[in-house]
Amino acid sequence: MPLLEVKNLIKTYAAPGFKRSDSGAVHRVVEVTSFTLEAGEQRALRGESGSGKTTFLHLIAGILAPDSGSILLAGREITKLSEAGRDRQRAESIGYIFQTFNLLQGHTALENVELGMAFGRGVDRAEAVALLQRVGLGDKLGHYPRQLSTGQQQRVAVARALANRPKLVLADEPTGNLDRRNAREALQLIREVCRESGAALLLVSHDERVLAQFEQMQDFMTINRALVTSVA
Repeated sequence: MPLLEVKNLIKTYAAPGFKRSDSGAVHRVVEVTSFTLEAGEQRALRGESGSGKTTFLHLIAGILAPDSGSILLAGREITKLSEAGRDRQRAESIGYIFQTFNLLQGHTALENVELGMAFGRGVDRAEAVALLQRVGLGDKLGHYPRQLSTGQQQRVAVARALANRPKLVLADEPTGNLDRRNAREALQLIREVCRESGAALLLVSHDERVLAQFEQMQDFMTINRALVTSVA
């Protein structure tokens, strides 16, 4: 059984200024008939802005609920869970690396990682310290995000994503705010720590330099029928 299995997944939104009940006002953003990811696999999805790729990741993570369809993670049906249940599932099984990092500005690097743990299996300070050391920030534990470079903030985000030993790491344009050198280093780090922890990695990007680093790469347009329909 694949680690992740998506079937007949649909997500729509009401067009601006309309209600869902209005005829022709519903915009279909994601329509994925079938998608799988094996345990430990690392795959990149190519997709331009507005292609629905972030929505797709949000559905997998349980941040959003689909209109219909099925998402199984390690054999568990995410779409049948309540919002609170999806939050618990995400905390226990999924790490998410955002393009904008989403660090809490009033907390130190160490506290950001510990807070990530608090929503999952519980805070383990020694492990949080070890994770930050692993990403090269052992001397920045007490630094606040504003005291860190953009590349260092991304490293904190990577450590936080791995804090609960997730089965799956989702990365949404994780190098989009980094310069070329930091982007290359961040991508290498993300792949290394996922490999070391045994977590599968699903990364979405429009950057061809990022996509070229992956042996397994797929164009999101080939799996998102909503995008094919809108383009046609």
